Amino acid sequence: MAETADTRTRCEWARGNDPLMTAYHDEEWGVPLHDDRALFELLTLEGAQAGLSWQTILRRREGYRRAFERFDVERIARYGDADRGRLLADTGIIRNRAKVDATIGNARAFLDLLPETGSFDAYLWSFVGDVPRHNRFESLSELPSETEESRALSKDLRKRGFRFVGPTICYAFMQSAGLVNDHERSCFRYADPASPRAARGRRVRSGLP
Repeated sequence: MAETADTRTRCEWARGNDPLMTAYHDEEWGVPLHDDRALFELLTLEGAQAGLSWQTILRRREGYRRAFERFDVERIARYGDADRGRLLADTGIIRNRAKVDATIGNARAFLDLLPETGSFDAYLWSFVGDVPRHNRFESLSELPSETEESRALSKDLRKRGFRFVGPTICYAFMQSAGLVNDHERSCFRYADPASPRAARGRRVRSGLP
């Protein structure tokens, strides 16, 4: 039986021929995420993207998961010089010392934050009042690079010791994690972005899953 052509309209950035980017757009981008470990992974990857393309990071995502032990935050927070050396020699990730050091430091800041907030999920979603912001953009050119909310999140994260969390990185993270719905109005994912990541979308209020 011949395959049926996929004629669904997608956001402009996902209209290329890369199946990895298409799957990410269709199944993950903009889906509300409430799992602490997955949120830390996503923030790490958004920071790793600085100066690079998201396509480059997606191609290394499994490498990151392997190198950082499936983003076990407590283990990452204990990394020392031997782990830094291992990571900087790992071709499966972006071998940038500042980004590697930031991930380790961010894990420690993450753990320091939990006694106050209960979970990373609760902390992050408080910046949008626990409800996803649904924008009404018609084209890629209308999307902002940062917003008042992303600037507030960036400022607070940096105050708490996080790095590679500038306002633009934070807004990209908010888009990816579904804190904002920035699918274009013509995109088939615009109306209901919540379902594809349901298995990972459980809300965690007591720290790590």
